[in-house]
Amino acid sequence: MDQQTRQALKQDKFVETTNQSLEWASEHKQSVVKMAAAAVVVIALIVIGAVVYHNRSEAGAAAFGEAMQTYQTPLAPKDQPVPPGVKTFPSIVERAKAANAQFLAVADKYGMTASGESALYFAGLTYEDAGQNQQAEDTLKKVAGGWNSGLSSLAKFALAQLYRNTSRDAQAIDLYNELSAKPTDTVPYGMSQLALADTYTAEGKADQAKKIYASLKDKDAKGPAGEIAAQKLNPAGAEGGPGLPQ
Repeated sequence: MDQQTRQALKQDKFVETTNQSLEWASEHKQSVVKMAAAAVVVIALIVIGAVVYHNRSEAGAAAFGEAMQTYQTPLAPKDQPVPPGVKTFPSIVERAKAANAQFLAVADKYGMTASGESALYFAGLTYEDAGQNQQAEDTLKKVAGGWNSGLSSLAKFALAQLYRNTSRDAQAIDLYNELSAKPTDTVPYGMSQLALADTYTAEGKADQAKKIYASLKDKDAKGPAGEIAAQKLNPAGAEGGPGLPQ
């Protein structure tokens, strides 16, 4: 078969394939139109969703910022004069209650955004500041069970502190061990280990605390946790006081 014949056959095959495609498109024109329309709708929904999420994220961030301003408002007794226009709260409890209401509103309205998730964590903290321990525990547990590992770790750490403050050291120790086994950027290994050692010290278990400090001193000799551990082992060298029992 010469070159001209082969070229002609290729052209005939191309024409045949093209014609078949056109015939199929003609016979299924309505279906093709529907499929194209559906694809356009999906793309449009994705774009709209992204825009809406962006706008909600910005609104949530602004609301979260306002709640944080309340949470960081200075304290001043009612009889203490303050400069004009400066807002203050007379107590931690009153400030916590005001901030808590704002954090809860952000979490409720913008719960699917980063600001909404952070707001729920701070709602747990402000519940505790206000003396509402059960609400604080329930809220922190909710955050601790979330998908955001950073916030989850912070919530577990705060929850452990709540357990300590409410005479539940065994539960606090369990959480510190859990956090130590799976450290994160927000709650690194040294942070949870120092808290664990502090718990043991408060319980009068100096030997267990000493083991943790000695381990941290070796593993993180030049890091903050290692330096704190070294001071705990030998505070006489840093502050002139007695060290842990040998």
